[in-house]
Amino acid sequence: MVCNWISGLRLEGANLEGANLCQADLSDANLSDANLSDANLEGANLCQADLSDANLSDANLELANLMDANLEGTTMPDGTIRH
Repeated sequence: MVCNWISGLRLEGANLEGANLCQADLSDANLSDANLSDANLEGANLCQADLSDANLSDANLELANLMDANLEGTTMPDGTIRH
């Protein structure tokens, strides 16, 4: 189980490949350039998170809250890149 204290963390460039972040509160977190490929983000709160240039390929974003998240240059789960 992931605790809510991770909200607002600076995780830019972090390697979180395959991480289980199910229902994690990552609101306002800086995840720019982070590797989140194959990560489980089901139900995660990514509201206002900076995911610019992050790698979300094959990540599970089911029910994740991406409201107002920065997705510029982000590789999405299907392999497309957001512009």
